[in-house]
Amino acid sequence: MKAPVALVLAAALITSAGCASKRSISNSGYRESESTCYYAPRPNGSDQGFEYRGELSEFDVLGITGGASTSEAEIQQALAGAKRMRLKSGSSVLLVQSGAMFPDAPMVTELSKHFRVVPFSGVPPASRRAYGGSYESTDAGNYSKSLRLAAARGGNDVILCYWGILESENAKLATKTVSWVPVVNWIVPDEKEHMRIRLKLALVDVRTGDWAVFSPPAFDDSRISRSPRRGVADQKLVESLKQKAYQAAAKELLSQYSETR
Repeated sequence: MKAPVALVLAAALITSAGCASKRSISNSGYRESESTCYYAPRPNGSDQGFEYRGELSEFDVLGITGGASTSEAEIQQALAGAKRMRLKSGSSVLLVQSGAMFPDAPMVTELSKHFRVVPFSGVPPASRRAYGGSYESTDAGNYSKSLRLAAARGGNDVILCYWGILESENAKLATKTVSWVPVVNWIVPDEKEHMRIRLKLALVDVRTGDWAVFSPPAFDDSRISRSPRRGVADQKLVESLKQKAYQAAAKELLSQYSETR
């Protein structure tokens, strides 16, 4: 029995062709398709008001209207009045996670160490048209002003909206084809998932509408899993990467824009 076991473990080091997929951090659930190796979020079965409906457009959040005519004088005026955004100690932040009803708890926790954080919905209105997975209003300026008004009425100094994407690549291990070998009390891994997370954050001054956009370094990790519990391994990897990315985002926010350093 030892020889087959050794062969199985040795084969686990060899990988075959896999597949790749992308998903939003706001729709990061796991589902394995029966027909392909594509992994897509599973509907959570909750009230429709909490279902994923796509992403906010950064044009909406920043108040940039596509196709609007712009004069050279307006550009020069904007340059002359541009100021570097600063966050003071104790500033109140309206926190928006694009595509989510609530921002992820780890992000709220990280930012709450330095600022007063007010969670706010990042679900785009269902009445708006979709383009490339995001939702852009016909008048981005109006949406941006509405968001600033909501922030102002809540006593917030800035709006912090963030987007995130999880990129996964799954490699089938050779053990997937020889998992019939009878090994008592052994769990044979048959797939390795490599995942990367990338974030983009937009900081908007509620009073002036001035904004800044930045992105912390990407993080990646991998995990070997077996079929019956592959979803569990996937979600553990997702949560681990989110935690690292949110910590890095808060650190960079403090480094670049805060006076609380």
